[in-house]
Amino acid sequence: MTVPVIRRGERMDAPIHVPVAIVGAGACGLTAALMLRDAGIDCVVLERDAVPSGSTALSSGFVPAPNTRVQKSKNIEDSPRRFAADIQAKAHGTAAPQLATAYAEAIGPAIDALQASHGLEFVLLDDFLYPGHSRHRMHAVPEKTGAGLMARLQQAAEAADVPVVTRALVRELWLNARDEILGIAYERPDGTLEQLACDALILACNGFGGNAAMVQQLLPEMKDATFAGHTGNDGSAIAWGRALGARLADLGGYQGHGSWAVPQGALVSWALMMEGAVQINALGQRFHNETLGYSEAAVQVLAQPGSVAWNVFDEALLTFARGFPDFCEAEAAGALKRCDNEAALAAQIGCDVGALHATLAAAVAPGAAAPDGRVFKRALQAPFYAVKVTGALFHTQGGLDIDAHCHVLHEDASPFKNLLAAGGAARGVSGNAVWGYLSGNGLLSAIAGGYIAARSAAKLLETKT
Repeated sequence: MTVPVIRRGERMDAPIHVPVAIVGAGACGLTAALMLRDAGIDCVVLERDAVPSGSTALSSGFVPAPNTRVQKSKNIEDSPRRFAADIQAKAHGTAAPQLATAYAEAIGPAIDALQASHGLEFVLLDDFLYPGHSRHRMHAVPEKTGAGLMARLQQAAEAADVPVVTRALVRELWLNARDEILGIAYERPDGTLEQLACDALILACNGFGGNAAMVQQLLPEMKDATFAGHTGNDGSAIAWGRALGARLADLGGYQGHGSWAVPQGALVSWALMMEGAVQINALGQRFHNETLGYSEAAVQVLAQPGSVAWNVFDEALLTFARGFPDFCEAEAAGALKRCDNEAALAAQIGCDVGALHATLAAAVAPGAAAPDGRVFKRALQAPFYAVKVTGALFHTQGGLDIDAHCHVLHEDASPFKNLLAAGGAARGVSGNAVWGYLSGNGLLSAIAGGYIAARSAAKLLETKT
């Protein structure tokens, strides 16, 4: 974790000045940079890794957005208001209201701008609904992966001549007596510090999922869980906020996932669960309503014997699953087990065949509501397929508190004039618990937040001149 040195003074005599500096070259930082370019504003993106990647590249790359050109072409009726309502419904009304509204309104224009102005191609995933979404609004690049999304954002940044300085670890923040950012200093691989003055600073860096001590303190239920996110999520943004006297919020919010294949260490698409697959524990029983969400499923799976479960599905669902690259990678790694009948499936799981039969025959009866409220469309048919999974921590949803314009807030709720934050550095729209995470909230915060932060920075520069 990097805790920056805070330098105070009325001026910064840096050799280079840029209107906007951006820390972090993930989806948030690159979106902000591209939007600034569209506004004719110069910026520099600082990335501490040798190659930009971050949480975006490790995600499924699915971005929820209403009223996009792609969604309208499918004649799907949706609106930012409906989307914001879905966000709040999943979070039981605990999502930051100013951000839920602002992000729901900004994400559609952001996706359209990335497509129209920077050549990013988006497709709409309209063959299933992710948990909590009342409309088909999940967008993805054709590769349907986070790595594909990052590659296209990087290509767009290169085409737009956005300067991305890699291996640049921010070590110092310079402010005046009025808490206005004057600039930063970042460390290069040879240990030298380079100074950069700026008129506005956007923190688009990281969460704290990779910081074991912070996870143990703030997310104790996940202290022993596998961390499946990017190691760069070390809590630096929170440390910077504390050093600056910024307010923090929703530090108990995070995205878990209840479908992390073991021992392969691969994500298995939750779309399977939404289409009829089930999770079965070592006792041969279902133990939760799988359609409520993959984030809270992480906690449910970790509570089972051995902290594992088996994703169970059939041939028809296998064909469906093979349309998702993450599933194909898990299958290629050897995660998929074929079982010709219930006895073979019970042997694979290590459970009593009678208990398994009762689960498949009764709890998965089509048309009847299971005790947990789930209603199945059809019964699973042999041969069965199974993947052994555990619960994992993907990324955190708490961080610097921000207003609807992505201005970082002081402890007294007053905004820093020219310090902005979004994406993993800031609080998201998932509330303060694992169950508040609506599918796609992470990339929603990153892309919509980057879009809003860029517009706020541009407005600051207008008032400055």
